[in-house]
Amino acid sequence: MIVTIDGPAGAGKSSIARRLAERIGFQFLDTGAMYRAVTLAALRAGLGDCDAPQIAALAETLAIDLAHERTILNGEDVSAAIRTSDVSAAVYLAADNLAVRRRLVKLQRQIAGSRDTVTEGRDQGTVAFPQAECKIFLTASPEERARRRHAELAARGEGIFEVWTDGLGPDEVIDRLEKIVREKMPKVEEQMSNVEGMTNPQ
Repeated sequence: MIVTIDGPAGAGKSSIARRLAERIGFQFLDTGAMYRAVTLAALRAGLGDCDAPQIAALAETLAIDLAHERTILNGEDVSAAIRTSDVSAAVYLAADNLAVRRRLVKLQRQIAGSRDTVTEGRDQGTVAFPQAECKIFLTASPEERARRRHAELAARGEGIFEVWTDGLGPDEVIDRLEKIVREKMPKVEEQMSNVEGMTNPQ
């Protein structure tokens, strides 16, 4: 049996799909990790926006294994590396590449095989597994999705500031952001100075 879970970013798809799979004894197919793995490989190869054919060709050569809830890329455990902000910001390089999507859909079908599977992500119920016996669309309010995204970044130790822009004009938003940036500038300069002092001892 195949269960697909789709929905907008921040709806909790990955965590819910993983826990559901555990509860009902199905395998969990983390398609997002697959796209992130391709993205990581592309960034490491110095590929970017203008390199869609090269990224597609690279994807064909990659060995991606999702066994035991880890993401293994060409034999390397990249479970942490694929969750960084750099990869998150560039994941469109893989996700928006049709050739990469075709490659990963084939791999997803191979992984699912004849096993009971819970899978989440874009195209899962329409392209990858149109025959899925159970298709779920998971969503949440924009406010809740934003809160979850903020909590996710904070849990990874990535500094992030929450700025509410309700009722503010562009100039007022920029004023608030400028204040935050200027408060951080002395700390960043101090850190850089300390690093230079360590690398260039007198």
